[in-house]
Amino acid sequence: MGTVAESRDAGSSAGSQGSEAKAGAGSTADGKAGAVGPQAARPKAGAPARTVTLADGISKAQIQQLGDQHYRAKIVARGDVLATLETKQRDAGLDANDMFVVLSLDGKVHSWMGGGQQGPGTFKLAGGWTAKVTKVGELHYRAQILGRGGAVYGTVEANQQDAGLVANGVPVVLSTGGVISAHA
Repeated sequence: MGTVAESRDAGSSAGSQGSEAKAGAGSTADGKAGAVGPQAARPKAGAPARTVTLADGISKAQIQQLGDQHYRAKIVARGDVLATLETKQRDAGLDANDMFVVLSLDGKVHSWMGGGQQGPGTFKLAGGWTAKVTKVGELHYRAQILGRGGAVYGTVEANQQDAGLVANGVPVVLSTGGVISAHA
């Protein structure tokens, strides 16, 4: 296994826990910009570059590129912005009522339903990872992502906001309530 990027305090804006989610099949979504050729329309400043439907089938991520490895995704359902994820030198993640969302540094959105495990504790995750979740303080959890022989490959920390990362292609979210989930 390779290395895992470290992610601290990446997450969502206030209201992220109010997302509407229903049980359903998990998915990984990475939409592409649509127009090609000399007449290709460029999005207006502030307009989303693309929109991706999330795993609950209701919510959508409106993704904007703000710079090199700097993206913002607004999570919208029925016209309301429920949360905002932003990558700033690290991936960002969100637990929206058991729908998990990761926005990676390359602007890809990964979302899935369920699979959350409540920490503290040690848990097997999708993709062959193990996570050791510890409570650091109020609304503050840390998860060490462990590989073979218990070696620490990375750390994700949710401190007052949810956090996420992509570990060798496997998105992982840690919430401020100590819930961890991954999707392969």
